[in-house]
Amino acid sequence: MAEKIDVAVIGAGPAGLAAAIAAREQGAEKVVIIERSERLGGLLPQCIHNGFGLLYFGEDMTGPEYERVFIRRAEKAGVEARLETMVLDITAGREITAASSRHGYTKFKAGAVVLAMGCREKARGALGIPGGRPSGVMTAGTCQRYVNIDGYIPGRRFVILGSGDIGMIMARRLTLEGARVEAVVEIMPWSGGLIRNEVQCLHDFGIPLLLEHTVTFVHGESRISGVTVARVDAERRPVRGTERFIPCDCLLLSAGLIPENELSLKAGVELDPVTGGPVVDENRQTRAPGIFAGGNVVQVHDLVDWVSWEAEAAGRAAARFADKGKLPFAGKIRVSAGENVKYVVPQYISGKEDVTLHLRVARPGRKASLRLGGKAWKRFRSVRPSEMIIEEVPYGKISQLIRDGELRVDCDIGEEA
Repeated sequence: MAEKIDVAVIGAGPAGLAAAIAAREQGAEKVVIIERSERLGGLLPQCIHNGFGLLYFGEDMTGPEYERVFIRRAEKAGVEARLETMVLDITAGREITAASSRHGYTKFKAGAVVLAMGCREKARGALGIPGGRPSGVMTAGTCQRYVNIDGYIPGRRFVILGSGDIGMIMARRLTLEGARVEAVVEIMPWSGGLIRNEVQCLHDFGIPLLLEHTVTFVHGESRISGVTVARVDAERRPVRGTERFIPCDCLLLSAGLIPENELSLKAGVELDPVTGGPVVDENRQTRAPGIFAGGNVVQVHDLVDWVSWEAEAAGRAAARFADKGKLPFAGKIRVSAGENVKYVVPQYISGKEDVTLHLRVARPGRKASLRLGGKAWKRFRSVRPSEMIIEEVPYGKISQLIRDGELRVDCDIGEEA
């Protein structure tokens, strides 16, 4: 017989913890986090650098410090955790099948579900880099675990492909540990992470950032001995004659994150082809009734603070759904990405509540102007694709911005970056 619970939260990272706490605080009696690993916190324990909680707590915290606060709050709120439990299936009717070394084969029937599985790094197979298959090629997150959790440095001479935040943070970390980072290689004309990480992790340590370059070949037999790097043209194709060999014994991959939505698809959740995450409304409810989503499973955030806030909204709404047995999908108004906007979350709003829009621009620029519904809304000195824009839109102004059931979001650039 299936075990009945009010709110099931899949995943115990910062999103799962925040959603579960919010669901309990909203009144849900039995809230259970289902987590495949042996502990709560997701990847926060290996993120020993600072920069967490600046917005949420107004403090500069490390990942483990941020994690501990949320774990203590979850324990105090009475959130249950089923660790070492892998969810195998979720149905649209919110029936969950899981397997666990501790609890065996288990079925749950949830009043509401919050998807908080987070995201994973793109591995070499997804990037299609030619060359052999030597050891020493790994994602930046894997290297981060080796260094910060296991106390093991997997090489002495590194090249990092991609300038995502994890890669840039690891460039600094490895340098501080005495390793040499030959270069961070980025295919785009701009870095893929936060500007603060570009400055504090690369420029401050004299680590070269090669923009509009990529790795075209991996050399080595049993162990990587180096990579070929080449400049790319406007179509991101390697330019012949620009190749050069960089010796290294490790290649780290930091070239993008993929929201983990295999379970979402099993539940019949519609995914946004741009974000890779579920299509959600302002309550973070998906189009599958009673199934909500928050954090990096919806969109890859810059800051963990925004992960927590988004997941809390999902947790509160999930508790309301579990209590009433329904919460209509707020699909009256479609929020669409216009000129120079890559995507906007949520994709749908009701127009009856204040709403927070999360968006990214498609290309960087200076003297930028954000328009909502065709009307000037806010000006920015500069915008970058790697920096998420967060905009609060009061309920009282939404009706003035709607045209034909749509809220269009544009971002004009005054000067190219």
